[in-house]
Amino acid sequence: MTSHNPAEHAEQLRDLAGEFEALHARVRDISYTPGTDALHQISLLLLKAQDLTATTLVRLRALDSSAYTSIPGSRASLECLASVLFAASLAGNDLASALSANPYEGAPFPGHPTDDAAVRTARHTEAIPQITGHLSNAAHQLDLSATGCHYVASGITRDLAATREAPATGRPTTGPALTGAQFDALKSLARGGGRLFESIQRGLGVTRIATDDGTRISIATFRALAKRGLVDRDTSTSLFRGQKITVTDEGHRALARPRPQAPATAPAKAAPKPPAMQGARR
Repeated sequence: MTSHNPAEHAEQLRDLAGEFEALHARVRDISYTPGTDALHQISLLLLKAQDLTATTLVRLRALDSSAYTSIPGSRASLECLASVLFAASLAGNDLASALSANPYEGAPFPGHPTDDAAVRTARHTEAIPQITGHLSNAAHQLDLSATGCHYVASGITRDLAATREAPATGRPTTGPALTGAQFDALKSLARGGGRLFESIQRGLGVTRIATDDGTRISIATFRALAKRGLVDRDTSTSLFRGQKITVTDEGHRALARPRPQAPATAPAKAAPKPPAMQGARR
């Protein structure tokens, strides 16, 4: 059933990421004997990979037909989910290639000698590196698929939050005056530019800012600038590759004003002098 709530798409993709992670672990840890045993075990993994590929396609079509597509940044999420579909398909292809490399024990054509134990052992020995290589490639693609699902889920959640925070009129609010740190961050982005990156750590999206001049800018500072319409980012690019940050016209006007001064601190009160002791020598 197609969901009309974008937040539900994010939850479904987190569940899908968990299934990719589970299949990745199974492929990575598989133990098999070439021949019938390998056919049985790898075929189960292939069927599961094909099932997850089909599920990914369903998720992509549902997201593409949802209200989420009208939200800024949605294109990057759709493109990333399409790349997950591609990676999942490659994983299935690698598992099928492993079955193709697997040695089978059927009878030879009439007139050909039946393989003895030494020949069978040699065939198995030759096949194992090929099967292992295909399984390794499949595990890698499944890991990428899980990471991509987590990324899209985080992107949907972030884009929805940004939309809720945006002013109803679509205009940036003036808000309180810039702090010194915000002014310095805006100046750095105007001078050298920067990029917004996201990586996956322990299943969670971690976002950071990288500036060309090395200025450290916190995510909280960037969000404060973005909320006021002083900076913008190129959402057509994946956060994994880095979204270019630009300073808007409103941001340049803010930089034309003097840098905010730190609030003056009250002077420390002088310690009271101790009272003169009675009987002190004059």
